[in-house]
Amino acid sequence: MSFNSFGRVFRFTTWGESHGPALGAVVDGCPPGLTLSEADIQPFLDRRRPGQSRFTTQRQEPDQVRILSGVFEGRTTGTPIALHIDNVDQRSKDYSDVAKSYRPGHADYAYDQKYGFRDYRGGGRSSARETAARVAAGAVARAVIPEVTITAWVEAIGGDTIDYARFDAAEIGNNPFFCPDPDAAARWETLVDAARKDGSSLGAVVACEATGVPAGWGAPLYAKLDSELAAACMSINAVKGFEIGDGFAAAALRGEENADAMRPTSDGGVDFLANHAGGIAGGIATGQPVRMRVAFKPTSSILIPVETVTRDGEASEIRTKGRHDPCVGIRGVPVVEAMVALVLADQKLLHRAQVG
Repeated sequence: MSFNSFGRVFRFTTWGESHGPALGAVVDGCPPGLTLSEADIQPFLDRRRPGQSRFTTQRQEPDQVRILSGVFEGRTTGTPIALHIDNVDQRSKDYSDVAKSYRPGHADYAYDQKYGFRDYRGGGRSSARETAARVAAGAVARAVIPEVTITAWVEAIGGDTIDYARFDAAEIGNNPFFCPDPDAAARWETLVDAARKDGSSLGAVVACEATGVPAGWGAPLYAKLDSELAAACMSINAVKGFEIGDGFAAAALRGEENADAMRPTSDGGVDFLANHAGGIAGGIATGQPVRMRVAFKPTSSILIPVETVTRDGEASEIRTKGRHDPCVGIRGVPVVEAMVALVLADQKLLHRAQVG
């Protein structure tokens, strides 16, 4: 399988399968001398870890990370950083039916058509379990960009959206939904519970904002900051949509409405009066907050019977057993943050390489 790596200067490669003995990442291009330990990485994995509430998969994985290389006496050495996470709670027997029939909406059929062979245990590489390695790598990336703060939250579940008039960043960590609106979080308990009890699932929208990104990061044309962010977020399992700034809503605006007007400041800088562009113009950061939205589809593994075909091409029906997230977008929050951090770390080093 090709294309298991992402990035240009700051580059990472993930490895491992959902039901294999372990998974992890190798991060290359990290500058030397940065403070880094397992204790710096673990909190981000803990936010993504399964089994923390009834609203996520009940698979019990501690997701304890080990640094195998690239760090000496608490500092990065500039050599590849190998990160290792054990799988300890696999139940491969739950997937015996998946070995015979394809799960609609999942990658089973596509993988089989491409490779003529697939790991049906939890989806193998196509499982969202792979994102644990991304989150670990993203924690390393944050050490490269201490000037940047990245915050993501769930904006909507099952079409029910938060009220931004009640937005409270302090609430994001106070509920199992990463929700900044406590009223919406209360509604979502009922929504997700109902879907879970029905054996179904729900989609979600995750919003993310990166502040402190200096003007100038990014590049025109083929390494645009927004296109790199789009590629990173679209590579996350179950993501089907991505927007920067106003995104598709900008298509309904007039030119003067969409313009991010500017005026000079007393210190010779620039004050923006709006941020419809999401902090990026011409593929280059403007110094404003970089804002994006990421759409997650409903989890494809559900207990409700769905028509499908077997590997032999016969008509069949499948109910996917096992432990699955009723809304995969919830645990997508730390994954989106990680991918944004990985892109920004790469763009910082690219910018330094080009302009000093």
